Amino acid sequence: MQSEVEALLALQADDARIRELEDRLRALNPRLEALDKKREGAAAQLARSRTAVEGEERRQRDLQTKVAQHKQMQERNLATLDAVKRLKEATAAMAQVESARRIIAEDESELQAINRRLSELRAAVSASETALTDVETEQGEARESIASERTEIDASLEAARRERDGKSGSVPRPLLGKYDRIRTRRPQALYPLRGDSCGNCDTSIPMQRRNHMAVNGPIDICEACGVLLYRAATA
Repeated sequence: MQSEVEALLALQADDARIRELEDRLRALNPRLEALDKKREGAAAQLARSRTAVEGEERRQRDLQTKVAQHKQMQERNLATLDAVKRLKEATAAMAQVESARRIIAEDESELQAINRRLSELRAAVSASETALTDVETEQGEARESIASERTEIDASLEAARRERDGKSGSVPRPLLGKYDRIRTRRPQALYPLRGDSCGNCDTSIPMQRRNHMAVNGPIDICEACGVLLYRAATA
């Protein structure tokens, strides 16, 4: 019967090793997420800068179209002014010419402002592109290190699970079922008796139960906390 204890202890040691490797694997995620967050921030800033340029370029094109239309209208107004003979008609034509001239002047002034903003926005795009490139270059070594660690841990985890699966055949199926069920609720399922008490919760184990363990098998369940108990060879 002591061989069952030894087999289960070996299995529990493997499970502890697997749990440690899984914890190490999970610990890589926050590091990778921090890198991703920084890169995404730089990429988002670049996207915003490019969107701002695209919007300003649309306004520039629209205004350039309006200026061209107003200049065509002004040409017609000037042609009309040249053609009129009467003072009243000349006065009306001149008013149209002046009105169109003011509109064109306003449009061209706004166009100059847009051109200045575009220059600033394009400079911001260039700066954002440089910032993103710097982040990616800076993160290259860190990402390679994380990828290398992940590969190493995955390989160790696969080997540990194979070894664990091989050892599980040495444990009787009913006992293995109990052990696995307990292990879903707590990291450690098997504890030694500590004197006459449970090694996990310190609850005193009645003498009848201890005698039962000595006669019918060294492994039993603690009725207080539900873990598996065994009497160590020196206990």
